Amino acid sequence: MGTSFSEAASANVRDVMSRATKTGLLYGLYQKRLRRGLNQDNLPHHIGMIVDGNRRWARERFLDNPSHGHRAGAQKVPEFLVWCDDIGIGMVTLYLLSTDNLTGRDPKELTELYAIIGELAEGLSHFRNWKINHVGKDDVLPKDLLDTLLAAEERTKNNTGLHVNLAIGYGGRAEIADAVRSIISEHQSHGGSLDQLAEKLTPELISDHLYTGGLPDPDLVIRTSGEQRLSDFMLWQSAHSEFYFVEALYPDLREVDFLRAMRDYSRRERRFGG
Repeated sequence: MGTSFSEAASANVRDVMSRATKTGLLYGLYQKRLRRGLNQDNLPHHIGMIVDGNRRWARERFLDNPSHGHRAGAQKVPEFLVWCDDIGIGMVTLYLLSTDNLTGRDPKELTELYAIIGELAEGLSHFRNWKINHVGKDDVLPKDLLDTLLAAEERTKNNTGLHVNLAIGYGGRAEIADAVRSIISEHQSHGGSLDQLAEKLTPELISDHLYTGGLPDPDLVIRTSGEQRLSDFMLWQSAHSEFYFVEALYPDLREVDFLRAMRDYSRRERRFGG
């Protein structure tokens, strides 16, 4: 008697599940080996993450609303931050919304994205002992989102765990321009002359007046989705950063992708422009 269709189908399902189990086991072993092999003395203190590929993730799944991709990316953020926290990274800056996005995106998409980012910031402010900080221009964001970001900052201001910077309404060129304007305004308020300002204007002074003033520059900048450009992210601060580009779209980022980035960084000899 021949094998029935249902029996053949069941056998095929069992075979697929068996292969998936073996793949998952091998993946887990590889992940543990990567983690054990990291040089803890040569890991980045501050990671900049250019979150890219959310919209493409939605398109590849034939989802007509980009918000599906933005939400998938937001769901990946806590997972990514846990990976960082668990190996001892001290600070992460997530590039979530640029100033260019504010003028180049459909208003409906932006409204949905504001809500998703607000939910993300709120959730992160209740997770572990993380310190949340908004990096970017306040006056370009809607009041509801800004209020949520400020509340998250206030709620976590005394936390001592992973420092999470959310770059929202952020642009590197605008940041530098704002820093210079701030320096000039401060100098004028003290009655200083232009000649005096020219003498005191140093890279260190500009750094102190950036949105990230007082924070360390990123040691490593990671970008997902295969794109290899900065897109106006931390132009000043990343002058001596290392860069690592991942092919995976951000919602598809795996811990092994992250661990490979850490392994790659730990093997590099940083020259700081030399």
